[in-house]
Amino acid sequence: MNYKALIREVPDFPKPGILFYDITTLLKNPQAFRAIADDLAARYDGQGIAKVIGIESRGFILGGTLAARLGAGFVPVRKPGKLPADIYEVEYNLEYGSSVLAIHRDAVSAGERVLIVDDLLATGGTAAATVDLVRQLGGEIAGLDFLIELKGLKGRDRLTGYNVHSMLIYP
Repeated sequence: MNYKALIREVPDFPKPGILFYDITTLLKNPQAFRAIADDLAARYDGQGIAKVIGIESRGFILGGTLAARLGAGFVPVRKPGKLPADIYEVEYNLEYGSSVLAIHRDAVSAGERVLIVDDLLATGGTAAATVDLVRQLGGEIAGLDFLIELKGLKGRDRLTGYNVHSMLIYP
Protein backbone atom coordinates (compact mmCIF):
# COMPACT_ATOMS: atom_id res chain seq x y z
CA MET A 1 0.00 0.00 0.00
CA ASN A 2 1.26 3.48 -0.84
CA TYR A 3 1.08 5.11 2.58
CA LYS A 4 2.65 8.36 1.38
CA ALA A 5 -0.26 8.92 -0.99
CA LEU A 6 -2.58 8.89 2.04
CA ILE A 7 -0.67 11.51 4.03
CA ARG A 8 -1.84 15.10 3.58
CA GLU A 9 0.92 17.66 3.09
CA VAL A 10 0.04 21.00 4.68
CA PRO A 11 2.35 23.89 3.75
CA ASP A 12 3.16 26.64 6.25
CA PHE A 13 1.88 24.74 9.28
CA PRO A 14 2.36 25.29 12.16
CA LYS A 15 4.37 28.27 10.92
CA PRO A 16 5.55 29.67 7.59
CA GLY A 17 8.19 27.57 5.86
CA ILE A 18 7.19 24.28 7.53
CA LEU A 19 5.68 21.45 5.47
CA PHE A 20 3.52 19.44 7.87
CA TYR A 21 2.81 15.77 7.15
CA ASP A 22 -0.71 15.17 8.47
CA ILE A 23 -1.19 11.49 9.29
CA THR A 24 -4.89 11.84 10.16
CA THR A 25 -5.78 11.24 6.53
CA LEU A 26 -3.90 7.93 6.66
CA LEU A 27 -5.32 6.91 10.05
CA LYS A 28 -8.92 7.47 8.96
CA ASN A 29 -8.47 4.90 6.18
CA PRO A 30 -9.32 1.57 7.86
CA GLN A 31 -7.38 -0.55 5.37
CA ALA A 32 -4.25 1.61 5.72
CA PHE A 33 -4.44 1.77 9.51
CA ARG A 34 -4.87 -2.00 9.71
CA ALA A 35 -1.99 -2.55 7.27
CA ILE A 36 0.34 -0.32 9.30
CA ALA A 37 -0.60 -2.15 12.49
CA ASP A 38 -0.04 -5.50 10.76
CA ASP A 39 3.36 -4.39 9.39
CA LEU A 40 4.55 -3.15 12.77
CA ALA A 41 3.29 -6.20 14.65
CA ALA A 42 4.99 -8.55 12.17
CA ARG A 43 8.25 -6.65 12.56
CA TYR A 44 8.34 -7.03 16.36
CA ASP A 45 6.44 -10.28 16.93
CA GLY A 46 8.50 -12.81 18.87
CA GLN A 47 11.04 -10.24 20.11
CA GLY A 48 9.89 -10.37 23.73
CA ILE A 49 8.63 -6.80 23.87
CA ALA A 50 7.17 -6.29 27.36
CA LYS A 51 6.19 -2.63 27.00
CA VAL A 52 5.53 -0.26 24.12
CA ILE A 53 6.30 3.35 24.98
CA GLY A 54 4.20 5.92 23.09
CA ILE A 55 5.42 9.51 22.93
CA GLU A 56 2.76 12.20 23.39
CA SER A 57 0.53 12.44 21.61
CA ARG A 58 0.40 10.75 18.20
CA GLY A 59 2.72 8.04 19.49
CA PHE A 60 -0.21 6.95 21.67
CA ILE A 61 -2.21 5.95 18.58
CA LEU A 62 0.45 3.72 17.05
CA GLY A 63 1.93 2.60 20.36
CA GLY A 64 -1.35 1.52 21.90
CA THR A 65 -2.37 -0.37 18.80
CA LEU A 66 1.00 -2.10 18.55
CA ALA A 67 1.05 -3.00 22.26
CA ALA A 68 -2.34 -4.68 21.93
CA ARG A 69 -1.17 -6.65 18.89
CA LEU A 70 2.04 -7.77 20.64
CA GLY A 71 0.37 -8.65 23.94
CA ALA A 72 2.56 -6.01 25.62
CA GLY A 73 1.77 -3.24 28.06
CA PHE A 74 1.45 0.34 26.87
CA VAL A 75 3.24 3.22 28.61
CA PRO A 76 2.65 6.89 27.77
CA VAL A 77 5.47 9.42 27.89
CA ARG A 78 3.79 12.74 28.62
CA LYS A 79 4.36 16.44 28.96
CA PRO A 80 4.75 17.79 32.52
CA GLY A 81 1.71 17.78 34.78
CA LYS A 82 -0.14 15.03 32.90
CA LEU A 83 0.85 11.97 34.96
CA PRO A 84 -0.68 11.59 38.44
CA ALA A 85 1.87 9.41 40.29
CA ASP A 86 5.62 9.59 40.99
CA ILE A 87 7.56 10.40 37.81
CA TYR A 88 10.95 10.80 36.28
CA GLU A 89 11.38 13.86 34.10
CA VAL A 90 13.97 14.79 31.54
CA GLU A 91 14.58 18.21 30.03
CA TYR A 92 15.77 18.34 26.45
CA ASN A 93 16.63 20.99 23.91
CA LEU A 94 14.47 21.97 20.99
CA GLU A 95 15.44 24.07 17.99
CA TYR A 96 14.28 27.16 19.92
CA GLY A 97 14.21 26.55 23.67
CA SER A 98 13.65 23.40 25.70
CA SER A 99 10.90 21.05 26.80
CA VAL A 100 10.29 18.34 29.40
CA LEU A 101 8.95 14.79 29.17
CA ALA A 102 7.80 12.55 32.01
CA ILE A 103 7.20 8.86 32.71
CA HIS A 104 5.79 7.12 35.77
CA ARG A 105 8.54 5.64 37.95
CA ASP A 106 6.77 2.27 37.98
CA ALA A 107 6.08 2.16 34.22
CA VAL A 108 8.99 -0.13 33.28
CA SER A 109 10.75 -2.72 35.40
CA ALA A 110 14.51 -3.22 35.23
CA GLY A 111 15.43 -5.49 32.34
CA GLU A 112 12.09 -5.28 30.52
CA ARG A 113 12.38 -5.09 26.74
CA VAL A 114 10.85 -1.84 25.54
CA LEU A 115 9.92 -0.52 22.11
CA ILE A 116 9.61 3.27 21.72
CA VAL A 117 7.06 4.43 19.14
CA ASP A 118 6.17 7.83 17.70
CA ASP A 119 4.69 9.21 14.51
CA LEU A 120 7.69 11.36 13.54
CA LEU A 121 11.47 11.34 13.77
CA ALA A 122 12.70 14.86 13.00
CA THR A 123 15.67 16.23 14.98
CA GLY A 124 15.62 13.29 17.40
CA GLY A 125 15.41 15.35 20.58
CA THR A 126 12.12 13.92 21.80
CA ALA A 127 13.14 10.35 21.00
CA ALA A 128 16.54 10.76 22.69
CA ALA A 129 14.84 12.20 25.78
CA THR A 130 12.50 9.21 25.87
CA VAL A 131 15.50 6.87 25.63
CA ASP A 132 16.95 8.66 28.67
CA LEU A 133 13.72 8.13 30.63
CA VAL A 134 13.58 4.41 29.82
CA ARG A 135 17.23 4.00 30.78
CA GLN A 136 16.55 5.70 34.15
CA LEU A 137 13.99 2.95 34.81
CA GLY A 138 16.40 0.19 33.78
CA GLY A 139 14.50 -0.84 30.67
CA GLU A 140 16.24 -2.56 27.77
CA ILE A 141 15.52 -0.66 24.56
CA ALA A 142 14.70 -3.16 21.83
CA GLY A 143 14.23 -0.40 19.28
CA LEU A 144 12.57 2.80 18.20
CA ASP A 145 9.96 2.89 15.46
CA PHE A 146 8.52 5.87 13.62
CA LEU A 147 5.84 6.20 10.99
CA ILE A 148 7.69 9.10 9.30
CA GLU A 149 11.34 10.15 9.31
CA LEU A 150 12.52 13.51 7.99
CA LYS A 151 15.96 12.34 6.89
CA GLY A 152 17.37 15.80 6.27
CA LEU A 153 17.01 16.73 9.95
CA LYS A 154 19.33 13.86 10.95
CA GLY A 155 17.39 12.76 14.02
CA ARG A 156 18.69 9.22 13.60
CA ASP A 157 22.19 10.53 14.43
CA ARG A 158 21.02 11.20 18.02
CA LEU A 159 19.95 7.57 18.37
CA THR A 160 23.22 5.89 17.45
CA GLY A 161 23.57 2.44 18.94
CA TYR A 162 19.85 1.71 18.86
CA ASN A 163 17.76 -0.20 16.35
CA VAL A 164 15.82 2.57 14.56
CA HIS A 165 13.13 1.85 11.96
CA SER A 166 10.96 4.29 10.02
CA MET A 167 8.13 3.16 7.74
CA LEU A 168 8.27 6.27 5.51
CA ILE A 169 11.30 8.42 4.82
CA TYR A 170 11.06 11.94 3.43
CA PRO A 171 14.12 13.92 2.35
